Amino acid sequence: MGLAEEAIGNGEGLGIRAKQKYVRVNAQIPEETTGEENPNRMKETDRIKQSRRYVIACALFASLNSVLLGYDVGVMSGCILFIQKDLHITEVQQEVLIGCLSFISLVGGLAAGRTADAIGRKWTIAVAAIIFQTGAAIMTFAPSFAVLMMGRLLAGVGIGFGIMIAPVYVAEISPAVTRGFLSSFPEISVNVGILLGYISNYAFSGLSNHINWRVMLAVGIFPSVFVGFALLVIPESPRWLVMQNRADEARSVLIKIVGSEVEANERLAEIEIAAMPATAGKSGSTKAVWSEILNPSPVLKRMLITGLGIQCFQQITGTDAAVYYSPTILRAAGIKSDNKLLAATVAVGFSKTVFILIAILLIDRAGRKPLLYVSTIGMTICLFSLAVSLCLLDKGSVPEPAGIAVAMAAVCGNVAFFSVGMGPVTWVVGSEIFPLRVRAQAVALGTVANRVSSGLVAMSFLSICNAISVSGAFFIFGFLSALAVAFVYRFVPETRGKNLEQIEVLFGDVGEWERKEMELSDVKYEGIVNK
Repeated sequence: MGLAEEAIGNGEGLGIRAKQKYVRVNAQIPEETTGEENPNRMKETDRIKQSRRYVIACALFASLNSVLLGYDVGVMSGCILFIQKDLHITEVQQEVLIGCLSFISLVGGLAAGRTADAIGRKWTIAVAAIIFQTGAAIMTFAPSFAVLMMGRLLAGVGIGFGIMIAPVYVAEISPAVTRGFLSSFPEISVNVGILLGYISNYAFSGLSNHINWRVMLAVGIFPSVFVGFALLVIPESPRWLVMQNRADEARSVLIKIVGSEVEANERLAEIEIAAMPATAGKSGSTKAVWSEILNPSPVLKRMLITGLGIQCFQQITGTDAAVYYSPTILRAAGIKSDNKLLAATVAVGFSKTVFILIAILLIDRAGRKPLLYVSTIGMTICLFSLAVSLCLLDKGSVPEPAGIAVAMAAVCGNVAFFSVGMGPVTWVVGSEIFPLRVRAQAVALGTVANRVSSGLVAMSFLSICNAISVSGAFFIFGFLSALAVAFVYRFVPETRGKNLEQIEVLFGDVGEWERKEMELSDVKYEGIVNK
């Protein structure tokens, strides 16, 4: 049975109507009824419901490390105000302290790709938590800027591990029809972490300058403690198990995930076909994978352009600057009190967290690409609005209360639109488009692109603001956001409802990107990725 035929026949696949619209087979085609309840059908339904709850639990636990990244980003925006007063650091040191996290996390991201292939996705999650805990503890008790930097660098490595492995693991255990929803969990966790960081800033700001920022950083250790409990619940990725020639274990995991032994066997067959190149050349496979990535086929090249490009655009549009330096931005808008600044950042974090809930509800219904359009267009409007309002405030052309209101609305609107699309969808697309044999390393490379872009923005933001003003910096971000709209149109295909193996087929024909739907029955899987 070909992949297209299996996709139509199994429970997670897609049927095709006369008008070329996809429908979920298990959701849209009614069961034939005989007037009696079938006990076997009822048991199967119960198993499927139980498996869905199990997958959701696994995705939640695997995403806990992402809370650490979000918390660090959010809490540091307030900590830096008090670290500056306590340790008397310069503005350049502030930029280095904040921006170095992104650069050092790429080391963790690259190492995580190889680690995930060597010891498995599950235990790489544990490694991420341990490294971060150690770094956070060093930062909490740091007596000087040098020691603080040591802890910051170590925490960055742990964060790099975490943000790379969580999307990969969740994508590999998720059914196709809910993969977008479940793969959004790491990004939700990031947003929850940012909000918790902002709340921590506000809650502990009343302590002395020597104590408050240490308590703020120490609180970030606790989420990683729960990862230890998570490891008792979550299974290893079935796709990694297949790569290790452990098909029986992979089948057991798939049965737990899908709730049907028949469907588990069908999915296992698909995974084994996709994993053949990896399992056949297992000796020296890491070298072979990097050789393939560095000398990609036309299909893999399109995947890399999409995966790395969307990761870069997620950051160069200034989202980390808006989060890390939100007190600086709001101070430029006219809010002077530290207490009021931290309270205002809570509103920013709340907007960022609430609107990602919209994304997870729509990502498997509306699709990836429509959400990216809404997100990038909305961000562009908000970024230009913020730039204009700050410019007019600086010139005294508008009343200060009105200018502050517009600036606050623009900042909140920008992070809200980011959360609707570019935030979660970037990680979903980046984790689902690559073939199994190169997935871990390719996602690690995408993480590097994301972190380098974030670091460049974070480490240069204050210098750019000093050179061309805060409003000038956001005019640049607005222009880059407009370019992101064009990138989405040209390079990002719609992957909603397709399993990970079918997505490889989609990249086989770039012409399919511009069609409204793709007829899976017209596509052949065999060999297409190697063309």
